[in-house]
Amino acid sequence: MPFSPLALDFRSGVPIYTQIVEQIQDRVWSGALRPGDQLPTVRQLASELRVNFNTVARAYRILDEAGLISTQQGRGTYILEQPSPDAAAALRHEVLAALTRRWLAEAARLGYAPAEAAAEAARQIEAWQHGQPPDEPIEETAR
Repeated sequence: MPFSPLALDFRSGVPIYTQIVEQIQDRVWSGALRPGDQLPTVRQLASELRVNFNTVARAYRILDEAGLISTQQGRGTYILEQPSPDAAAALRHEVLAALTRRWLAEAARLGYAPAEAAAEAARQIEAWQHGQPPDEPIEETAR
């Protein structure tokens, strides 16, 4: 099955390697990629997406550690059997942890204290739990 191009959003704030991981994972779980299907090499995919080689290598490493793909030197990278629930949960956790690290690093770079970041995160999560989507500003009445 030919590998169809990935659609990256360079403005989303979601790390590119995370977008690659999520899209390949989604394709496996939807059946668009099946066990035994070959993925492009790291260099091929980096060139096609116009991203750094290390970005694709990081995504492939995460997928490999989760048991979703296998890279064999000289043979290529292939989709494995659908991951176990534990491996899928580990992959989800890795993606969430990466997003959290990126957000915290940006908050620290902008000079926010850990307590400020924690308070804002709690406020945003509370609004989300009360039906306010995370991608919309919190209405004053939601406080």
